Amino acid sequence: MIRMLQDLTGTDPTTVALDDEKVMSIFKSTEALGITPDDIGGCQLGCLGIPEFGTDFVIQMLIDTKPEAFSDLVRISGLSHGTDVWLNNAQTVIAEGKATISTAICTRDDIMTYLINMGVESSHAFSIMENVRKGKVAKGKCAQWPEWKKEMKDHGVPDWYVWSCEQIKYMFPKAHAAAYVMMAWRIAYYKINYPLEYYAAYFSIRASAFSYETMCMGRGVLDEEIKMYRKLASDQNSKLTAKQENTLKDLKIAEEMYARGYEFTPIDIFKASPHHCTIVDGKIMPRLDCIDGLGDKAADQVVEAAKDGRFLSLDDFQQRSRVSRSVIDHMVELGLLSDLPESNQLSLFDIV
Repeated sequence: MIRMLQDLTGTDPTTVALDDEKVMSIFKSTEALGITPDDIGGCQLGCLGIPEFGTDFVIQMLIDTKPEAFSDLVRISGLSHGTDVWLNNAQTVIAEGKATISTAICTRDDIMTYLINMGVESSHAFSIMENVRKGKVAKGKCAQWPEWKKEMKDHGVPDWYVWSCEQIKYMFPKAHAAAYVMMAWRIAYYKINYPLEYYAAYFSIRASAFSYETMCMGRGVLDEEIKMYRKLASDQNSKLTAKQENTLKDLKIAEEMYARGYEFTPIDIFKASPHHCTIVDGKIMPRLDCIDGLGDKAADQVVEAAKDGRFLSLDDFQQRSRVSRSVIDHMVELGLLSDLPESNQLSLFDIV
């Protein structure tokens, strides 16, 4: 996705400053996007569609931890990838005021560096980190833990920190978290400064349930669809399937795009790309393969057929593109082939 954004904008992602306050702001509010939470179903942040930070789970983490800098996002990434590191652990001690996002245990490296700074012997600090991050302490499989626990307390390590170590089943390495956040940060930069290119790239690369019929037929159609999905998601007696969750995720991104004042333009089979969205006259032209029934191969066939010039009729389109009749009928319903006659044959009425 970053490569596509670079190609579309001509901006090198490696030049994006990691202390850009405007980029940081979308992890705290929607203001930088020029919209309000009410415009996007109540979502309080602008990081929908940002890798690692766009899920409901991580968005709630951001709201709870109130990050202020890139380094805080690295710590949040560590929390979100660990097991029993955030839930029933850091979330609790932060809510109780015993720790902040800067002092809670977030990545495996935090343990060793913190303990060394507290005066714990370095080899012991390393061993404690290894046994905690692998979950051996939490599972009661670390024979040295009583001894190390006493050593930690003797060096002034607070009780909440020791308790936190005892909950952890798995911890993420800081270097991995930093790499993930760097990628997310760069994409967030494009989202703010190059919105059309961002949405074109998102719907080309990351959208797994992008649908021309529900997302590209105008705001009214989208609103009805997303209303239905949100109602399903809020029903205590049902649970969204994985496919429905993916659809809702992509619907939210389309909703945000419309809220920011950007739109889709109808597919032109002579201009559209088979697998990537394109920008045409300040609007996004969806990719051909997002049409229901028009898969990867068929989309490629349509593009190849269009290279030979205008189609004379629906029959001509079918013969040259080898697309099934049912898909052609659907494309006619969508208004994509409505200007073509049924057949190459001329009737007296056509002449008149």
